[in-house]
Amino acid sequence: MVKRDPITGGYVYLTIDGVEYRVYYEEAGQGIPILLGHTAGSDGRQYRHLLCDSEVTRDFRAIVFDLPFHGKSLPPYGEKWWAKEYNMTKKFMMDFPNAFAAALGLDRPVYMGSSMGGHLAVDLASNYPEKYRATIAVEGALRSAAEYIDVGMAGIRREFDNPNVNRTSVGAAMLLNISPYSPEANVREIQWEYSCGGPGIFAGDLLYYYYDHDVSPEEARRIDTSKCMLYMLTGEYDPNTSPAETKQLADLVKGSKFWVMEKLGHFPVTENYQEFRKYLLPILAEIKNRKTQ
Repeated sequence: MVKRDPITGGYVYLTIDGVEYRVYYEEAGQGIPILLGHTAGSDGRQYRHLLCDSEVTRDFRAIVFDLPFHGKSLPPYGEKWWAKEYNMTKKFMMDFPNAFAAALGLDRPVYMGSSMGGHLAVDLASNYPEKYRATIAVEGALRSAAEYIDVGMAGIRREFDNPNVNRTSVGAAMLLNISPYSPEANVREIQWEYSCGGPGIFAGDLLYYYYDHDVSPEEARRIDTSKCMLYMLTGEYDPNTSPAETKQLADLVKGSKFWVMEKLGHFPVTENYQEFRKYLLPILAEIKNRKTQ
């Protein structure tokens, strides 16, 4: 008997700011739609364990997309994308899931993202609460650590978009962000995925991660969890977004909920899904129960 994953994949065409993108996505399950956003420089493969989790897919239609220029979502055909520098902006990060959900006809989906996808969960709850019933920020915060603020994008590109540096160096750099308790097979999978990205994509994503995502305390206080509930999960071994930084956000957002994930790092969905799901499943149960009330 052939062993298969319960995952189907396909492509959808989205037009954003006058540019048509051919976007790859995978899905599994049925019920409440939940969109899944990957980290900077990677792709939807990070969620393969979640899409195979029957306790999730029994009640949720889990959908993971590859952002344009990531994974199987090629650069836009017919555009001279090679003639300009790739940079990911806050506007595009928000416009993309909005257009994606509209194209699939999703009714106020849940959104969950990790790292830059976690930051996006905060931005969507703040700017588009009418479009999402809840967002889950995995490794999200008001802003990312200030270590790169003075370096600027020029410094980031020198480190991560340098033709003199082998592509595998990006994958190796990710090892610094993973909990020492994570199984080595999972750690090596993350390293592999990060070694597969297109040139300059990881560096360009960091424009959003370090600079464009910058939520003021005043904006955080205005997030209305009665319209769009905001959940936050951060690994205790995350050097990029510490639990203290996420707590700073959680303390400002009235009605939000936050948990520190023990023995997990910056890539909890991938580095140890069995531990991550212990925190995720109660959140999904709460979302489901709210839907049925």
